[in-house]
This record gives sequence, structure tokens and C-alpha cells, in this order.
Amino acid sequence: MSLEISSQPPTRSLRGKVAIVTGAGCAGDGLGNGRAISILLASDGCHVVCVDRNLEWASRTVDIVNSEPGRGEAVAAEADVTHEKACRRVVELAIERFGRLDILVNNVGVGGAPGTAVEVDMQLWAKGLEINVSSMVIMAKFAVPVMKRNQGELKGSIVNMGSVAGLKGGTPHLLYPTSKGAIVNMTRAMAAHHADDGIRVNCVCPGMLYTPMMYAGGMSEEAREARKKRSLLGTEGTGWDCACAVVFLASEHARWITGAILPVDAGATAAVGIGLPKAASVNGGQ
Repeated sequence: MSLEISSQPPTRSLRGKVAIVTGAGCAGDGLGNGRAISILLASDGCHVVCVDRNLEWASRTVDIVNSEPGRGEAVAAEADVTHEKACRRVVELAIERFGRLDILVNNVGVGGAPGTAVEVDMQLWAKGLEINVSSMVIMAKFAVPVMKRNQGELKGSIVNMGSVAGLKGGTPHLLYPTSKGAIVNMTRAMAAHHADDGIRVNCVCPGMLYTPMMYAGGMSEEAREARKKRSLLGTEGTGWDCACAVVFLASEHARWITGAILPVDAGATAAVGIGLPKAASVNGGQ
């Protein structure tokens, strides 16, 4: 029995597709992961709903996206994605504005509660898990049924934002690596649950990116150098590096990829002994 193979390769273009990106804003003209992802999706023709708790930050991302002709259109949505009503409304906005939903990028996340199991404040612990993990479940709860309406063999793509902290130990605080580790296996479970629906689910795990979340904390040059040295390439990434991976997984170039965990870390997870001192934590990168 011969396999019919198209002579036309899969396209990377996302023209006509619609995406929701959570955590899409950041202060001023900084380049966080969510902003970079929104810009690259739109550059490939995708319409983007830019979601953030801070409407001003999301609106700035929209302004940047819409400033270049030929891109997909972006709209801002103010939402706390730890609440079901807010998540439902974000999905409804995508349908009202663009008529469909193809891509969900669960990017929102925080460093969360500091401390070890002995030290951590349990109220802050619960809130951190709610933001980093539960928000992704709630967004998928409302996005998946809408994606299933799409025509074709593949109906949608979900990309969850993990971290190398969820793949390796050696971080000084318990909440962040715990939540990111949960995202890794949540991604695998979701991929299995929704494969029959034609929906792919993957996870990007960034390493030592220098983003607004990092420099807002006042990271010293010494700490930055220490982070660089923990990767095989000895370099520091940016939001663009993370965004390129997300857009690839969202596109038809990744049509046969689901349940994958993709480190974007300059080889940090391939190195031996990446345990970091407190001054050079891998926490963050949003």
C-alpha cells in the first residue's frame, strides 16, 4: 500500500489563523516572552488576542504589532486568567472579533512564593500554582471546544510555557520549579487527551533569558554572567528565542509534533551540574 505524500511542503504561514497569547504585555517597550510571541505570530499573518492583567501593557503590545503593515491584526484584552469567567470572555472575544480560534499560547507566569518547603508561605504557594498552572487549564477548558469546530485534520495548537527549572533541580525556591514541572507533565497529558480532537499540545522550556521579569528584579552583571556560563553556548537568550520556538510549534511545520517538551536554553539542560547559586536563579524569563 503506497502512502500518498503531497508534493507541497507544509507552510509556516499562519495567515488567517487566530491566536490567544496570555501574559502578552510588559512595561514600556521592553521585550518579554509574551510580547515577542505576539509580534512573531502576527508577522506570520496570525491575528492575535493579547491578554494581560494590565491593559496598558497589553495595549502597548497591540500598538507595536499593528504598527507594521502586512501583519495580522492584534487586539488587547484585560483579564485575570485565574478566573473562569475572564477566560471564557477572552475566548468569546477571539470569536467575536476574528470568527475562530486556532492557537492558544499559555504564557502567563510568575516567579511566585520564595523559600523552601520549610520557609514558604502557603497562601502565596497556592496563588503561585493558581497563576502558573491552573490558569493554563482554565484557558484550555474554553479554547479546546472552540478549536474543535475548525475544519481539517488538525484543528488547533496549544503551547504551554514551561522552564528549564521544571526539568532540573538546583533552584533556590520550591514554588517555581514545582509549578513548571507540573506544566511539563500537564502538557503530555493534554496532548494525549486532545489528540483525537486534532489538537496538538506542546511545551517550550526557556533557559536563561534576559527579559523584563529578570531586569525588573535588579539582576547584577555578575549574576548575568553566572547565568550565561551555565549554558553550553555560554550565551544569554531573549524573548525572541522563546518566541521563535513557540511560533514553530504553532505552525504546520510542527504538524506531526505533539506532547513534546522543547528546551530553549543554549544547551543548559544537556550540561552536567547546572545547579545555580541564588544570585543566578533560572526562575523567571517571562
